Amino acid sequence: MEINLPDVVVEVTAPFQCYEKALNANDIEVLDSCFWRDPRVIRYSLTDNAYGFEAVHASRLARPKSDLRRQLKNTVITTFGRDVATANTEFQRLESGRQGRQSQTWARTPEGWRVVSAHVSFMPTS
Repeated sequence: MEINLPDVVVEVTAPFQCYEKALNANDIEVLDSCFWRDPRVIRYSLTDNAYGFEAVHASRLARPKSDLRRQLKNTVITTFGRDVATANTEFQRLESGRQGRQSQTWARTPEGWRVVSAHVSFMPTS
């Protein structure tokens, strides 16, 4: 298996960045388009565990609308062959200063690169 083929890294970085822009703008339509529309998709968020695309979508509609903008750091995108990638990053919310982390597994689907599994959590506050 070839790790981090340059063209594949570029391919998956584009939708990762698109997702991040949509997240900061709370653009639900774009956020949804980045996720695999399948009952097997999983997203563990700050407030719930969503199993299946419909649950992921419902979670997005219910999330708070404030303190969404964030800055990323230590982002690592790793590709495995031509069809699977992970994207891991730390973030800091710009309004509250809270720090967290996000892990995503991306897969190439017939529709393009999609998140098939995601986890978001905050770092403990002192």
